[in-house]
Amino acid sequence: MPVPCPSPPSPERAADVRARFAEEARSERPDLTTLCLLVGATADGALDDAGIDAAQLELDRLAGQLPYRPGGPSAWANALHQLLGVRFEFRGTPGDYQRLGSSLLHEVLRRRRGLPILLSVVWMEVARRAGAPVYGVALPGHFVVGFGPAAEQVLADPFDGGRVLSGGDAELLVAGATGASLEPSMLVPAAPLEVVSRVLNNIRAWAAARPERSDVALWAVELALLLPSHSARLRYERAQLLVERGDFLTGAAELEAYAEMVAVVDEPAADRVRGLAQSARARLN
Repeated sequence: MPVPCPSPPSPERAADVRARFAEEARSERPDLTTLCLLVGATADGALDDAGIDAAQLELDRLAGQLPYRPGGPSAWANALHQLLGVRFEFRGTPGDYQRLGSSLLHEVLRRRRGLPILLSVVWMEVARRAGAPVYGVALPGHFVVGFGPAAEQVLADPFDGGRVLSGGDAELLVAGATGASLEPSMLVPAAPLEVVSRVLNNIRAWAAARPERSDVALWAVELALLLPSHSARLRYERAQLLVERGDFLTGAAELEAYAEMVAVVDEPAADRVRGLAQSARARLN
């Protein structure tokens, strides 16, 4: 049975949320919790400002139940595992990959279930509030959290309840997801905007598997375009979505703008995109 999706906000509310998302993303120190909650507010019209505040307070409440400075990286990792994974039973299941809500922070806090990256956001934001040396680690195909400096790094997997990982465990996660070997460059801390970009990529992938949810794909692309650093190809993706959704005129204009960007490096590819724009305009007749 399909899992019901949240109803989107009104156009006015959606525009306000997007403006706030853009402002936060371009601030000197973007706040990960705020950005993730604004993603949630774009998806779910029921998440108003009071709900956003309540989610922040829930993270504060959870952080307040951690022991005071339990020790080094291993002690922090184990304290988070005991609190979030064991006591409050935050973790993931294969079925969570079928839910849009598994990519929305307020829903993950409510259900205590989610994708690896959103559960990692919960771990990071609870631990950060308590003073832990915590950060996200964007392993290929499976996001985890790290504690401590590189020389003492301890990894934990929130999707598995915060289980502390050995070096071999991390290698298996990477090999299972991509077939590749674990490289030291994969273990560096992920910046907040990198985390948000990956969250939006997951939402786009969820929507791509469900053509009837092109509305979700469109707002996820539009939020990604508001990030200071993004792929130019997102403009092409947005243009295609607009055409698919029947906004032929705007979609054609976006395709033509993208073609001008591409023409600098690949004129034949630009001509193909111009042809798509012409086809989109023809559908108006």
